[in-house]
Amino acid sequence: MFSTKVLFLFLLLMPMMLPAQSDPGGREMKHHRKALQYYNASAFDEALKELDKSLRINPSNVESWLLSGDIHSLRGDVLTAIESYKKAVAIDESFFPPALYILANLQFNSGLYRDCLLNYNKYLTYPKVKPVELTRAKKNIELAEFRIHATENPVPFEPVNLGSDVNGEGYEFVNYISADGEQLYFTRRTPKGARKDEDFFIASKLNDTIWGSVKELGHPINTPGDEGAMCLSPDGQFLFYAACNRPDSYGSCDLYASRKTGDGWSEPQNLGPVVNTSFWESQPSFSPDGRTLYFVSNRPGGWGGSDIWITRLNNDGSWTKPENAGEVINTPEAERGPFIHPDGQTLYFSSKGHPGMGEGDIFMSRLDITGEWSEPVNLGYPVNTAADEVTMVVDIQGRFAYISSAIDGGFGLTDIYRFRLPESAKPLAVTYMKGVVSDSISGAKLAADFVLTDLETGNEIARSRSNAANGEFLVCIPTNRMYALTVEKRGYLFYSAHFAIEGEAGIEKPHLRNILLKPVMKDEITILRNVFFETDSSRLLPVSRTELDKLFDFLKVNPQITIEISGHTDNSGSIPYNLELSKMRAESVYNYLAGKGVSKSRLTYKGYGATKPVADNNTPEGKASNRRTEFRIMSLTLPE
Repeated sequence: MFSTKVLFLFLLLMPMMLPAQSDPGGREMKHHRKALQYYNASAFDEALKELDKSLRINPSNVESWLLSGDIHSLRGDVLTAIESYKKAVAIDESFFPPALYILANLQFNSGLYRDCLLNYNKYLTYPKVKPVELTRAKKNIELAEFRIHATENPVPFEPVNLGSDVNGEGYEFVNYISADGEQLYFTRRTPKGARKDEDFFIASKLNDTIWGSVKELGHPINTPGDEGAMCLSPDGQFLFYAACNRPDSYGSCDLYASRKTGDGWSEPQNLGPVVNTSFWESQPSFSPDGRTLYFVSNRPGGWGGSDIWITRLNNDGSWTKPENAGEVINTPEAERGPFIHPDGQTLYFSSKGHPGMGEGDIFMSRLDITGEWSEPVNLGYPVNTAADEVTMVVDIQGRFAYISSAIDGGFGLTDIYRFRLPESAKPLAVTYMKGVVSDSISGAKLAADFVLTDLETGNEIARSRSNAANGEFLVCIPTNRMYALTVEKRGYLFYSAHFAIEGEAGIEKPHLRNILLKPVMKDEITILRNVFFETDSSRLLPVSRTELDKLFDFLKVNPQITIEISGHTDNSGSIPYNLELSKMRAESVYNYLAGKGVSKSRLTYKGYGATKPVADNNTPEGKASNRRTEFRIMSLTLPE
C-alpha cells in the first residue's frame, strides 16, 4: 500500500491552506500539528483525539481527514480509514491525487469493487502517475471488473462434504479419483499429536454420496517423513508424488515414482536430475497417454514464482528435459495444482496471476490439435472465492469435481467436498477400456504393453501396461473416435484391433476387451487389423503406418523369423480380380517392410483372394472380416 507518512511530514512544512477567518486564534492548526507530532511518535490514540478536535473546528480540513485515514489504516481499521479518505477526496480530490489511489486500494482489498473502480479511474486521469501505481491500478481494475461480473453471474455450486470417515480435524487434500470412480486418494495432515507428518490414504465409495473404508496407502510409499501432492496414472499402474528432504533428493522437494506390483507398490524411485533440481518440484499429474508428466517448480527459466512444467517419458525409461507450459498458462505470479483430465486435453490448475476471485483460483484450459493451450477460463464464483483454492480433480465422466476447501461447517481445517461441475468447465467425453491379458495357450496372466492410436489423426492417445500379477489393464479413451489398438510382449505375436467409441461418456458401460496373446510359434497367423487400403486399390492408407511399424519392430526384435504376408478379400467380384487385388495388397506390405530395411530373404507374399474366409460372406460384417491382411510365421529360431 502507498504510505502516507511522507505525505504528512510534507504537509507539516506547508502553510495551512485554510482562510485565517475560518480558524480564529489558529486552534485548528494547533490541533492538527499536535496530531502530526503524536503520529510520528506512533501515539495513534492521542493523534486521533487531536484530529477530532481539529475536525470539529473545521470539518472540511482535507489534511486532517487524510491523516485520520492513514492512522486508521495502520491500525487495521480499514472501514474507518476508507470513510476518512472518502471525506478527504470529496472535499478536494485534487489536493493530493494519490489519496484516490490509496482509497481505491483499500476499497479493492475490502471487496468494494464498484467504489474502487470509480477512484482508480479518477486517479488515472491525473498526470505524473508513477509506473508502479499505474500497473497496479490497471491490474486491480481488471480484477474488480471480473469479480463484479462473477458475483453477479454465479455458477451452480452445491458442495457436499465427503463425511467424517474421510475428513478429520486436520487437513485433507484431494489427490486423485480412480477411473471407475470407486476410490479416492487423498493426503491427510493432522494438526496435533505425536504424528504430524503427511501421509496418503484411500477411501472407497460406499454409495453415491457416502465414502468410507478409509485405509492408509502404506509402505513403501508412506514413511515417517512427509509425502504429498500425489497422482496416479489413469490406468492405476504408476504413482507419482513429492517428498522433501530425502537422502537421495536433489533439492528441497523432489518427484518420485512407484509402480503397481499386484496389490502393492514398488520401492519409490527419484525421477532423477533431469526432472528434479536444487529447487522445488511438486504437484505432479500424469497424462493418459502414459508419457506426459505435468508438475510445478520454482526453477529458473519460468514466467513467475512457480510455474507448470512438462516432461515426457522416453521409450528407454528416461525423462525428457522439462519444458515450460508457456505464457498462456503461466503468469508472473504462482501457478499450482495441475490436473490433466483423462481426456488428455483438459488441464485444470490453480493460478494467482490470471483474473480471479482471491488468493488463488481454479482455471481450465484445453489443448488443441496444434498443441496450443486455449486461454484459461476461471471456473467461476462461488467455486472460486476470496480464499486460496489450489487442489481440484475431476472424475472421468466430467460430472463431479472434488476440491479441498475450508468451507464453514466442515470437520477440520480443510475438508474434501464433491460438487457437480458447471457445464462450461466440463472436459471432453471419456470412457475407459478394461480387460485382462492372457497367454492364449496356458491362460497365464501377462504384463503386456498397450498403445492406443487415433486412426483419424495418427496421434498416440494412450500408452499403458497390464498388471504383471493379474494381467489387468485399464485405458482411458475419449469417445466419438475410431481407434487402433496394439498389444505386445516379447516372445508373443502382437495383437491388433480397431474399434469405434461412440456416444456419451460413461463408466457404467466401459469398453470390455480380454486379450489372448499367441506365443511366437511356427505357422502362427496374426491378422493385421489396422492395415487399410484405398477402395479397390493396393495403395496403403497413411493410417496403416502405425500397424506396419509395429510389424517392423517385431521383425527387428526377432531377427531369425521369416514370414509370409497374405492378402484376402470377400467374395464380391471375379475370382481372378480378387486373387490379383489380394496379391497386390500383400505386395504393398512387403514393399513397405523391405523399404524400412527388412531383408527380402525374410519376407514372402501371396494373394489368396476369397479362398480362405474367416466369416460368412452373406453379411456386411462378415465381408468386412474377410477383407484382411495377415502374416504367418514360416520359420523361427528364437534368440537365447
